[in-house]
Amino acid sequence: MTTAHDYFHQLNQDYLNIHRQKEDLFWSTYMATSDQSTEFDNAQKAWSEFISNPKRITEIKTHLKALQNEPLDNEALIKGLKGWLALFEANSFESVEARSQKNKLIDMESHLFKAKQNYKLHYTNEQGDTIETGLPTLGAIVKANENEAVRRSAHQAFLDLEQWVLNNGFIELVKARNAFARSLGFKTFFDYSVRKTEQMTTEELFTILDDFNERTKAANTRCIQQLIKDKGEAAAEGHNFRFYASGSALRKLDPYLPFSKSLQRWQETFGRLRINYSNAELTLDLLERDKKYQNGFCHGPVPSFYNQGKWVSAKVNFTANAQPDQAGAGYIGLATLFHEGGHAAHFANVKQNAPCFSQEFAPTSMAYAETQSMFLDRLLEDADWLKLYAKDNAGNTIPDEVIREQIESRQPFHAQEERSILVVPYFERALYAMADNDLTPESITKLARDTEQRILGLAVSPRPMLAIPHLLSDEASCAYHGYLLADMAVYQTRAYFLKTDGYITDNPNIGPALAKHYWSPGNSLSHDETIQSLTGEGFNAKYLADACNASIEQAWQQAQKQISAALARTQPEVHDLNAQIRVVDGLEILANNDVSMTEMNQNFEAAIERRYG
Repeated sequence: MTTAHDYFHQLNQDYLNIHRQKEDLFWSTYMATSDQSTEFDNAQKAWSEFISNPKRITEIKTHLKALQNEPLDNEALIKGLKGWLALFEANSFESVEARSQKNKLIDMESHLFKAKQNYKLHYTNEQGDTIETGLPTLGAIVKANENEAVRRSAHQAFLDLEQWVLNNGFIELVKARNAFARSLGFKTFFDYSVRKTEQMTTEELFTILDDFNERTKAANTRCIQQLIKDKGEAAAEGHNFRFYASGSALRKLDPYLPFSKSLQRWQETFGRLRINYSNAELTLDLLERDKKYQNGFCHGPVPSFYNQGKWVSAKVNFTANAQPDQAGAGYIGLATLFHEGGHAAHFANVKQNAPCFSQEFAPTSMAYAETQSMFLDRLLEDADWLKLYAKDNAGNTIPDEVIREQIESRQPFHAQEERSILVVPYFERALYAMADNDLTPESITKLARDTEQRILGLAVSPRPMLAIPHLLSDEASCAYHGYLLADMAVYQTRAYFLKTDGYITDNPNIGPALAKHYWSPGNSLSHDETIQSLTGEGFNAKYLADACNASIEQAWQQAQKQISAALARTQPEVHDLNAQIRVVDGLEILANNDVSMTEMNQNFEAAIERRYG
């Protein structure tokens, strides 16, 4: 008879093998570096079947029952088995029908993904030329391009993509997702996803979201009314709103945040925070490329864990879609680098005894996972970070007036920014509640525009609903609310460090504190339990709502204090990230740290300058 220890060890190894195969194919498929879509589909199904096998639940419970009578030195083994039990209970399907429908969903999503890879996005530039591009560049154009006709063409590309999605398989996918959820006893796929990703009911989730909606509604209305008063009615149109809200201010950051310096700024910022990647192997693919997936992400082919007491360091891949010659691309690309680098830091530092604790799928809460990345990308908006790190190519520091202009353009629209996340769960809940017969391109388009009007106060969003890649993807669909729950936790975490240490940028206590309280437990603790572990209080949305409702003057006064304090401090040393890093563009290696971080940064900068000038 297999002992509990042998069973546990074999389970760890089996998962590592099947997970690695799926993730390696995921990376090459989504990076468009190979044509192995069939192999990826098969690997995805094999992994899905592995984690959804209900027999595992019975087997694990049997071993746990037997261990109840064993000596206490089995405590770690029991914890590890309970971690696996949580994973299988979150993903297993007892019925043959549910497993069959899950495989059908994989096939449908794969078909839509491949078709979308071949769908060409275009905009018309200032010279009237039609330019093929990707979603991140379209977003940067809508936000920062000075030419209204160019912005309009980029926004129209979003709207055209929506209609393409609605006429090329998405509606059938919605119906199939609902059928799958009903086979598991849920009313809708949205209900199923919320329970799976956040261990909440839809009603519990919307208690939080409705409260936030009410707290920030007035601030959102004020910012739109003021923008119209200052810039005219046209400023509230989808192709104009983000430009008039922040475009000119964002462009003023360009000289001080060239993308060629982004790798160095990531390394130095994280190094001074004493973030340690625990000897992880990191692969970064940061540039936009034809057929490459049009959204940043982070996946870990090898989860970090202690294998019978021996450390298994993580292998983590993450990506951005920077096009450095576009206005605003430096800031946007850097934000993605910090965000995905934050995910990588999290998943490289889970210090448990099984890989089930260190992976991004259920029972890992999306809100918990996104808290780690969003805490770190939020640094880029801090006045003290800008003052210390934003420098032009001649080494000149960003002026205070540019920082103030960022605050003047961003702070009135903080509520709008958060509500651009909030709008998605309101739309998805209503979408999956529609009867199959009512699901048409026209009805879904109307639902999208009505929801955007109700939550954003705009006739059409600057980023129309179905141009958001997450809505099409298996694990990300009906989970977007996790970003808002995460941002609530981010501001709560920030409040803690500001209260205890007085500052965040270059605070060497942050890396070790995050590693201890947020990263090391992995999904062995709930999102709320990790927050309590660090801050001493449970999850609280008040901090984010207060930040959204602050005035420009309040935000600027706080920024001035941050700048003064930062300039008075001696910058701490840059600690080694303790990672093996490769920066690639598809199959081409642009830079690595085999010799040193300095050489890696120099080679990356040279590669960007060589390509983009």
